[in-house]
Amino acid sequence: MTTPIQSAVSRNPATGEIIADYPFDSATAVEHKLAQAHRAFTDWRKTPIIERAATLTRMGAVLREHAESLARMMTREMGKPIAQARAEVEKTAGLCDWYAEHGPAMLQPTLTAVENNNAFIAYRPLGPVLAVMPWNFPLWQVLRGAVPAILGGNPYVLKHAPNVMGSAFLMEKLWAEAGLPQGVFSVINATNDSVSAAIADPRIASVAVTGSVRAGQAIAEQAGRALKKTVLELGGSDAFIVLNDADLDEAVKAAVVGRFQNSGQICIAAKRIIVEAGIAAAFEAKFTQAVQALKVGDPEGEENYIGPMARFDLRDELHAQVEATLREGARLVLGGEKLAGAGNYYAPTILAEVTPGMTSFREELFGPVASLIVARDAAHAVALANDSEFGLAGTVWSANEALALDIAAQLDTGGVFINGYTASDPRVPIGGVKKSGYGRELSSLGLHEFCNIQTVWKNRR
Repeated sequence: MTTPIQSAVSRNPATGEIIADYPFDSATAVEHKLAQAHRAFTDWRKTPIIERAATLTRMGAVLREHAESLARMMTREMGKPIAQARAEVEKTAGLCDWYAEHGPAMLQPTLTAVENNNAFIAYRPLGPVLAVMPWNFPLWQVLRGAVPAILGGNPYVLKHAPNVMGSAFLMEKLWAEAGLPQGVFSVINATNDSVSAAIADPRIASVAVTGSVRAGQAIAEQAGRALKKTVLELGGSDAFIVLNDADLDEAVKAAVVGRFQNSGQICIAAKRIIVEAGIAAAFEAKFTQAVQALKVGDPEGEENYIGPMARFDLRDELHAQVEATLREGARLVLGGEKLAGAGNYYAPTILAEVTPGMTSFREELFGPVASLIVARDAAHAVALANDSEFGLAGTVWSANEALALDIAAQLDTGGVFINGYTASDPRVPIGGVKKSGYGRELSSLGLHEFCNIQTVWKNRR
């Protein structure tokens, strides 16, 4: 008989040492947090929007004040290189600033085409949001959902990934420091059973999930039975298309960042690099040289671009995917091995001659591994890009903007980036189609996802 896991363990992936052990909340403790969020909703929904926005401004300042401790926490818990961790804190503080400045206008009533302006659309809060979040961006991933939800008048109950609970509890303290009322942002350290109970609880109005397809399916099924609104941002196997007329040097630079930032652990990373045949050999040579130059090592070292993978089990899974792809006929250009030592490092890897049906083409590889795929022409590149169960984002590199825009219109993805690399930004929505999920985060669309979009029609006869 297997002994149930009693706690969430935070382990430093650079050394393998346990940082902290957080006992799971009891049913009574989870009940207390849900009751607290429900009570907070009563007052927070009545708080003027401009006051809610002021809290976001204060939170941005608090994040910057505690930037180094937040960055160090992320680096220790999931191995994010320290420079990238600091950048994540600043980006998140900017998110708070942006919604504080622009969000209130997005929540104002919208007039309609009804005669005499007698009808308008109002954006009311729905109620407490339960958020099940991943570890790869412990701060940004959470607050890009929490900030607009809270501005919209909704309490936010966070169930974070077990290996980054230190980051979760630190966020909770910083919200309190920013003056957010108790219960408007809270953390539950919950088991799967506790999460299921919370989803079914009538005090939870909606559910947000960022994570694997399997997690999204399970939670969406439970939320569906409870008739709860869900927003899902799930896996991705983004295509990075490079056509013959592209600026080769710039495309290579973008591909390196797009694939290997955060040690390749990004949903919208450039995982399948599809290069038109005319420049495929030149691209591979330049790309290989650039990847070889990346420094791998202690994530607290300022010079290192790639740190350890966040979890030891995921490194094993990644390595199995690489080995399967090689058995299926791909060519190993670089890497392809676990690095020796106590840390959870994987060598930056390039797989070439990848074709449809191979593991690295079909599956999401969540780590520092790039798959190079050759396309006969632009039409073939589009077909290869769309030959995926995922549809999160895609990239097109071409000197012909009209052609790139035409390709963008053909890609079955939630986002397309032309002559750049994929990124999330509060000014534009992010989200996917197919098995990458549904719904949108960020921009006005993300703000309205957790609103009751209410029609008010005066003097209707």
